[in-house]
Amino acid sequence: MAESVQDIYIAGLRNAHALEVQAMQLLERQVERIDSYPEMLGRMKQHIEESRTQSQRLEQILDRLGSSNSTLKDLGTGLMGNLAAMAHVPMQDEILKNTFANYAFEHFEIASYRGLLEMAKAAGDQAGVPLLEQSLQEEVQMAEWIGQNLPATVQKYIALETSGQKSGI
Repeated sequence: MAESVQDIYIAGLRNAHALEVQAMQLLERQVERIDSYPEMLGRMKQHIEESRTQSQRLEQILDRLGSSNSTLKDLGTGLMGNLAAMAHVPMQDEILKNTFANYAFEHFEIASYRGLLEMAKAAGDQAGVPLLEQSLQEEVQMAEWIGQNLPATVQKYIALETSGQKSGI
């Protein structure tokens, strides 16, 4: 059965919404544990709010197209976000593993939004393009922030670890 461009686009929007739910769960679990990295804590809290707004933008597009997000996908990916965040908890270098994973996750979101932009154009959804572009820009900014701060995070981890202070998170 051949799907229409609109069907493909709606599936992509639902997937992106579920991805934002996963991002929020992942970051919210990490934020609960960060003590030694206040600059990271602040930026992650900001990105949680950006992710909420991105989720709302996706809901707005879906609503305009006569559809909605997939509760099942949202629940599943939200659970995956919680589990992924907890996977690094027992690790001594939890902050580093979370930083590396977050950097990769942001690039996955960037690719998702770039794909959605192509789908929006193919589906003729000119109204959705600026909303998706705004979300893409926020994801690019977060990925750039993580990348730029990665050396400082590693250096701080090393300094805390070698001085016997709490370093993992």
